[in-house]
Amino acid sequence: MRVLGIETTCDETAAAIVSVERSGEAKILSNEILSQIAAHAAYGGVVPEIAARAHVEAIDRIVMRAFETAGMKPSEIDGVAAAAGPGLIGGVMVGLTTAKAIALVTGRPFIAINHLEGHALTARLTDDIAFPYLLLLVSGGHTQLLAVRGVGDYLRLGTTIDDAVGEAFDKIAKMLGLPYPGGPSVEREARSGDPERFEFPRPMSGRPKPDFSLSGLKTAVRLVAERIAPLSDRDVADLCASFQAAVVDVLVDRTRAGLRACREAGVKPTSLVVAGGVAANQQIRNGLVRLATEAGLPMVAPPMALCGDNGAMIAWAGLERLRLGLVDDMTAVARPRWPLDELRAKA
Repeated sequence: MRVLGIETTCDETAAAIVSVERSGEAKILSNEILSQIAAHAAYGGVVPEIAARAHVEAIDRIVMRAFETAGMKPSEIDGVAAAAGPGLIGGVMVGLTTAKAIALVTGRPFIAINHLEGHALTARLTDDIAFPYLLLLVSGGHTQLLAVRGVGDYLRLGTTIDDAVGEAFDKIAKMLGLPYPGGPSVEREARSGDPERFEFPRPMSGRPKPDFSLSGLKTAVRLVAERIAPLSDRDVADLCASFQAAVVDVLVDRTRAGLRACREAGVKPTSLVVAGGVAANQQIRNGLVRLATEAGLPMVAPPMALCGDNGAMIAWAGLERLRLGLVDDMTAVARPRWPLDELRAKA
C-alpha cells in the first residue's frame, strides 16, 4: 500500500510517499520539503499571506518531485492524504485542494488528515511501536499530553494554559535579538551558557493535573534581561541556558504527571513518545530519556528530519487510516482549529 501525503499548514511546502510492504515494513519512498524560513525571517515569524502565496507557487513542483524521487507515477498510489488542519487557513486550502484534484484524476481514495495526528503517529512509522502510548506533543503552536489509544482515538490529559513551548522559545529568541526560528537559536546559544546562573521558575511543577504554563517563565527571563541590560554575548548564552534548563524541568515534571494521569485513566502505556518541532531539542530529549528510564518505558522520538512539519507524517497517517477504511469525500473542509481529541467522533 502506497500513499501520497501533502503538508501545507504553516511554512513548509511538503509532499511524500510512504509505503507498507507485504512484509509489513514501513518505508519512506520520498519526502520533499521546501522551507519558507528565509521568506519570514525578516518579520520574526510566519506571515500568513506570504506563506499561502509561497505554497501556491511551490506545491506542483514539490508533488512532482515526490513522485520522481519515489520512482512512481500518480496512477501507482493507493490513496492521497492532505493535512486539512489545524493551521493557517490559506496554506491548508492549497494542500487540500491539490490533494483532492490528484484523488479525482487518479480515482484514488482521499483522506483528510489532522496535522497533529500526523505528529502523533510518526513513532509508528519510524519505530513500529504498539498502542497505547503516552505522547508529549510539543511544537510552535501546541503543547499537549495525550494517551494515544489507537488511530483516531486520543485522550487529552493536559495542555498549555498560555504559551506553547515552541512559541516561548521564539519569543525568548526575539527578546534577546536572536534570529528566527527561535528554538534552534536558543538551543545553539545555550550550549555555551551556564544553566545555573539565573534561577528561573518552574511553573505548574508538582501539580497533579498535567497542564503546562510558560508565560510566567517567559516574563521572568524578560525581567532579568531588562535588569542586566545591555546584554553581553555571555549574558545571552547564560539566559538561554537557564531558560532551556527550566523548560526541560517543566516538561519532565509535567510528563511525569501525565504518566500518572494516563494510568489513572486505565491506559497502560507501552512507550513514552515525544513529537513535534520542539522534539528536535536535544536537552529536552535527554530529560525525557531519564524520565522514561525511571518509569521503565522506552522513549521514542522521531529522527530530526521528521520532527518538524513534513509530508511523510501526513502520508503515514493517511496510510494508517486507509487500511482501516477511514476515508473522506470531497466535501472535507480546511480547518484552522481542529482539536486532536475530537477525531474519534469524526472517524
